[in-house]
Amino acid sequence: MTRTWILPILLALCGSVVATGLIFQGRPGTAVVLLLVFVLLTGMNSPLIFPRSIGALEAQRRSAADGRPIVFWRSGCKYCLRLRIRLGRSARQLHWVDIWRDPAGAAVVRAANEGNETVPTVLVAGRPHVNPDPEWVRRQLSPSA
Repeated sequence: MTRTWILPILLALCGSVVATGLIFQGRPGTAVVLLLVFVLLTGMNSPLIFPRSIGALEAQRRSAADGRPIVFWRSGCKYCLRLRIRLGRSARQLHWVDIWRDPAGAAVVRAANEGNETVPTVLVAGRPHVNPDPEWVRRQLSPSA
């Protein structure tokens, strides 16, 4: 198991423990609602909501061929989640690199951010942009950008 799944698993376990306690207190309705909230939080913080990640070297090769931006991200990052949700269907057009799964991706992010692993970092035409506006990222996908 990689560390990308630690937060989602902890959320699911905490939700289960709290819901079990509520059931023993005789409040099954509250337990179900709370468990659903924790399941939703688990899903939102899991790598499953993001398009499939590829390695940094492969993303750079593909980006050089098709000109699409590369997004360096990690699970549990609320800014990465914000970017992913606000991009909607457009997110599938980008190349996504999970820095917790790819050491080369983490190295690219550290090089762009003075040694910090600040995400999301979007690489457009070889230039890094840290936590850019989702609308700006969407415009980078258009042919006229």
